[in-house]
Amino acid sequence: MLRAYLDFHRSTLAMKCEGLSDAELRRQSMPPSTLSLLGLVRHMAEVERTWFRRVINREDIPLVWSDDGDFQVSYDAGASTRAEAFGAWQAEVEHSRRIEAAAESLDVTGPQPRWGKDVSLRLVMLHLIHEYARHNGHADFLREGIDGMVGA
Repeated sequence: MLRAYLDFHRSTLAMKCEGLSDAELRRQSMPPSTLSLLGLVRHMAEVERTWFRRVINREDIPLVWSDDGDFQVSYDAGASTRAEAFGAWQAEVEHSRRIEAAAESLDVTGPQPRWGKDVSLRLVMLHLIHEYARHNGHADFLREGIDGMVGA
């Protein structure tokens, strides 16, 4: 069930971006926010990488767009393209799926340094569902502002 809901939310984010040009995907919401659909895709690549690869798989790797761990860098999609952002995001999703499928159980844990404790794969999957659901709400408003499309 966790896998199905997580994949549903991953698909929803991709669907919100379908049929748009790079310029439309980079279009920012109203000031002072600089949020864009492409920024959300880049951010979710960082989220997937951090929770599955760095936490659960214990890989010592930097973020995709920031060597010094600044998650905010991913939101800056000003020079980004669909190919760059979606390529990174889809690669991280595939890593996440492999890690989740290879895990002995949802009770496998990894260290979450920001929280100062170990977290289970179950918690990671729930956290990702929450993160996607929240950002898909943002994506809904962003897409509506670009061409009027609403709904999942």
